[in-house]
Amino acid sequence: MKKYFLFMIAGFALSAQAQEVSDAMRYAQDNLTGTARFRGMSGAFGALGGDFSAIGVNPAGSAVFTTNQIAITLSNYSISNKSRYFGTTTKERDNSFDLNQLGAIWVFENEDASSNWKKFTVAANYENVSNFDNQFHAAGFNPTNSVSQYFSSHANGIPLGDITNLPFEALTYREQQAYFGYYGYLINPANDNNNNNTIYTSNAPVGGNYYQENFIESTGYNGKLSFNGGVQLTDRFYFGLNLNSHFTDYTRVTNFYEDYMDTPGNNPNSGPQGLRFRNELYTYGNGFSFQIGAIAKVTPQFRVGVAYESPTWFRLNKELRQSMVVDCPDCGTRNPVIVDPNLTMIYPSYRLQTPGKYTGSLAYVFGKYGLISIDYAIKDYSNIRFRPSNDYRQTNAQLESLLDVTSEVRIGAEAKAKQWSFRGGYRFEQSPYKNGKTIGDLQGFSAGLGYNFGGTRLDAAYSYAKRDMQQTFFSQGLVDYTTTKSINNNVTLTLLFDL
Repeated sequence: MKKYFLFMIAGFALSAQAQEVSDAMRYAQDNLTGTARFRGMSGAFGALGGDFSAIGVNPAGSAVFTTNQIAITLSNYSISNKSRYFGTTTKERDNSFDLNQLGAIWVFENEDASSNWKKFTVAANYENVSNFDNQFHAAGFNPTNSVSQYFSSHANGIPLGDITNLPFEALTYREQQAYFGYYGYLINPANDNNNNNTIYTSNAPVGGNYYQENFIESTGYNGKLSFNGGVQLTDRFYFGLNLNSHFTDYTRVTNFYEDYMDTPGNNPNSGPQGLRFRNELYTYGNGFSFQIGAIAKVTPQFRVGVAYESPTWFRLNKELRQSMVVDCPDCGTRNPVIVDPNLTMIYPSYRLQTPGKYTGSLAYVFGKYGLISIDYAIKDYSNIRFRPSNDYRQTNAQLESLLDVTSEVRIGAEAKAKQWSFRGGYRFEQSPYKNGKTIGDLQGFSAGLGYNFGGTRLDAAYSYAKRDMQQTFFSQGLVDYTTTKSINNNVTLTLLFDL
């Protein structure tokens, strides 16, 4: 049976060490989600409104609705990751279905014909902002660096006595990583008989050519429930407000494998021959954000929209379980050597603030024949912050130094022929990293169609997006890059009813 340990001794100091930039980026980035009409036009809806997912871009879009409606959206996600690590190419694919959107809106017309306030609207809409179901696999021969360097980078500076004399649950995150390296025979203290020793070296065979393999499987979601209010002023102006409740559940299992059989300096009868290091991460929590927006009809055909999305203030919880199996024929009395504290560490809750977002939009409506729309958004990722600031000073400084201001462009068009609608779109999003490589630029396109039965509408869409990434297996020590080309294919169906 698993044992759980609520870590309160080292408090936020340990939790701060366990957070990384990738933890913040998981919740800071937007994904193209929502109704099929929205996706079919690549999300370019900021000046249009009249769609449930458009409310998520510009809350004023709710006031464009003319009838009470309800909509439900189902999506199929398919993600393919092609990775290259020191000349070896691997591929992984994941496929999943989910309820992507569910919403309802009520329109209340003002019966006073002399009033400039024409109507107000109330809406509630749920969207799966991020689907975390994904698989990643990378493998290859590293010519110089072993995973033992990850453990030694954590261990150096830590007294040997702390690693060997304190129970695992009393150790900080750094000390726990040193614990795995020491008891897995992957690092050696410079002086094994001195509890004050703080210097450690790698115990991996000399000569390089270490075979390494990393498999990551993640599941979960980031959901958003929006409560919206909108008003129409005269026939030209629309205003809206969203209050958003966020909730997330994320699980990631990482299995790292290293083998020394092809290392020139390896003695097959002595020392570690290979290892498997397993990490199980579980993150869950909730958050809050708000949005405000306005749409103006400059002419009956030409529309302008502006919107602001606040940061999302998350409160998150994190649990981590680690274990290791080492093949070592002469290390102790048992082979393989199993290093498993049999503990799930439950860290103190922490807060995460994602960056805000500004969106400007233009649209031109060609009467009953169609429309074209453009959205331009700006987001400053360097404003991401873990809280309390004093406990996360080093991580926040790293976020500020690595991340940048980004812009995003979405272009969408729709053509109508009787009951049929035909849609297409394109989007481009800049890399959130200053180096432009850790997570690269995103490019995508979409297509869709819809049929209006009168009081019911059925929409379908296909969207495609690709981006290149450079990821490392670990945050320090072993930091050689894996280059990954990630491709997302999505098929979406929306059924909408007038009430």
